[in-house]
Amino acid sequence: MVKLNKIYTRTGDDGTTGLVDGSRLEKHAPRMEAIGAVDEANSMLGFAAVALAGSEHADTLFRIQNDLFDLGADIATPAEPGDDFAPSQMVLRIVAGQVEWLEARIDEANARLEPLTSFVLPGGSEAAARLHCARASARRAERAMTALAGAAPANPQALAYINRLSDYLFVLARVANHDGADDVKWVPGANR
Repeated sequence: MVKLNKIYTRTGDDGTTGLVDGSRLEKHAPRMEAIGAVDEANSMLGFAAVALAGSEHADTLFRIQNDLFDLGADIATPAEPGDDFAPSQMVLRIVAGQVEWLEARIDEANARLEPLTSFVLPGGSEAAARLHCARASARRAERAMTALAGAAPANPQALAYINRLSDYLFVLARVANHDGADDVKWVPGANR
């Protein structure tokens, strides 16, 4: 259980931060970039959820926000080469069930939509615009996570989860645009 009695500790004043295993690293290290990008995506999800207040989709976003805290904890727990990324009482990891749950949400939302015949511009309704912002933020988190994975062992389920998240947010933005009816279509070369 997390208990925060004091918000500032001064331990990061030297430009370092602590990880789950007790090690410290610079705040601009690739691992911290990935954790920060996931945190930003989580904040954007909260911003999008406000526009969907009272709907089943807001509840789904709140569940995903909780998963993103799990994801941050996963990234904040360095692994050794050959690690199987199995969760334990002491180590929180994203697991296949979380990815599968998100895939089911994608399939449910996408079943309501007509197939795309063009790329869509980020926008339409306010809710859709916020979801597109969250989607772009999730893609940034994915880039930061894959950059980290190029230098250190990474949980494959964590990488799959962040990849599926942007897919879900794209589909949900279309749902928020009256099931795609209010999508703004890209017209290639329209302004030449």
